Amino acid sequence: MTHVTLRPVGADDHTAWLPLWQAYLRFYQTELADSVSANTWQRLLDPNEPTHSTLAWVDGKAVGMVNFIYHRSNWSIENSCYLQDLYVNSEVRGLGIGRQLIEHVYATAKAAGCSKVHWLTHETNATAIGLYEQVAERPGFIQFRKAL
Repeated sequence: MTHVTLRPVGADDHTAWLPLWQAYLRFYQTELADSVSANTWQRLLDPNEPTHSTLAWVDGKAVGMVNFIYHRSNWSIENSCYLQDLYVNSEVRGLGIGRQLIEHVYATAKAAGCSKVHWLTHETNATAIGLYEQVAERPGFIQFRKAL
C-alpha cells in the first residue's frame, strides 16, 4: 500500500502546489491569468482568509491537492465548507488519494465548526462522480451562473 502524507500548504510549498493547480486548470480546459493564481496562492497562506489548501505527498512528491473555503450560510448558524478544487495526478489515481483528501476536508471542516461540506464537478467527470457518490449524497441541484 502506498503511504500518503497530507499536510496544509506552507510558504515553501509553492513549487509543489503550482504544477498541481495548473494541471487541475488544464483538466477543466480553463486558463487563468498568472495574477489570479498568484493571488490565490497568497490567500491560501493568509491565516485571515477563509480559504485553505492541503497537499498529498508520496515519496517526497506532491501528487494531489485540495483547496477549500469556509463560508457563511443562510441555512445554518454554523459555517459551511466549499471544497472548490480537488486534483490527483493521473499516475497515482485509483490509490485512494482523492478519497483521503476529501476525508481530510471533512475532518478539518468539522473541527472548524462547519455543518457541511459541498462541492461541484462537471457532469462529464465520470471517474470523480463514481468516487463522490461513495462519500457524499447527490442532492440533485443544478447550477446556474452568469459571469460579471
